[in-house]
Parts: sequence; C-alpha cells; structure tokens
Amino acid sequence: MDITDNILRQYLFLIPLVVLVLCELVKVFIKTIKAGENIFSFHWATLLFHPGGIPSTHSSFVTSLLIIVGRKQGLDSIAFAITFVFAAIVWYDSMSIRYQVGKQAEVLNKLQHQRHFSERLGHSFVEVIAGIIFGAGITIIGIWLS
Repeated sequence: MDITDNILRQYLFLIPLVVLVLCELVKVFIKTIKAGENIFSFHWATLLFHPGGIPSTHSSFVTSLLIIVGRKQGLDSIAFAITFVFAAIVWYDSMSIRYQVGKQAEVLNKLQHQRHFSERLGHSFVEVIAGIIFGAGITIIGIWLS
C-alpha cells in the first residue's frame, strides 16, 4: 500500500485543499490566456487568491467539502445537512451579494477618481457552476485514487 493512498484514506479533508489550490492555478491560467500573456512571464503572485474569475474557487472548495462529508458521514447525517446549507450560502453569496458589491464598486469608480475599488468581487452563474463541476470532478478523482 502506497503512503499517499493511506494519507488520502485517513485525511479525506486534504482533497478539498487540493481542489482549492488546483482551482486557483486553473483560474490564473485562464486569466493569463485571456490577457494574451505568456503563462511563464505573467506575475502569478498578483493573481492567486483574488476574487472573481472562472472557475469559482469558493464553489469548488465547498462542493468538494460537501462530497467528502457526504461520503464520510452519509447523506442522511446532520454534518452533511450543515455542509449543504453552508455550501448553498457560499454559492448564493458568490453569485448575488458579492456580484452586486462589485457592480457598486464599478459605479463608485466612475463617480470618483481618488481610489480605485475592486470591481471583480463576485461570480456569474456560469463561474459558480464551473466551480461546482470542477470541485466535484477533482474530488471524485481524489476519492477514486484513495
């Protein structure tokens, strides 16, 4: 038995952390390609763990966590119910509240010229769905490997 397999079996919570890091790397890669930059010359540190973008890291992480809790505790457990509500709040927050705050920042930036507010705080529906699919896919692969 490989040590990696044993670690994943005992510590399934590591899978959501791997999902988080992989999602951020994919998001930076996508942003770099969209900007027309060379992936190796782009300033990765300036893009890591910034809000917005596709796929949604928040959505990926909570989806992965939801799957792990469902697998370990069962779909009829209180832990799964709590995790589901937590995930739904994160998905909703990403699409609506944080998205609207970004729109308000956009208006504020047009009205004043002293300070630039970040306009990319939330996610579109597509970005959240992409995050959910990404998180579920990587988690299922992680479970399969463990």
